Amino acid sequence: MSGQISKIGFVASMLSVVGSLYIYFVTPDEMLGIFVGLWAPTLILATKEIEQMMEK
Repeated sequence: MSGQISKIGFVASMLSVVGSLYIYFVTPDEMLGIFVGLWAPTLILATKEIEQMMEK
């Protein structure tokens, strides 16, 4: 189960990066693109914490 959670976190972080690039270059709100891009490391760290909690 923990491997699946890791995959979900990785996919979510990649979607955040792709969404960030789209928002940054396509929409007039560049700051929103930067904000969305900052979600990627947060999602990865959250996934690791969830995996650690499930192991205990």
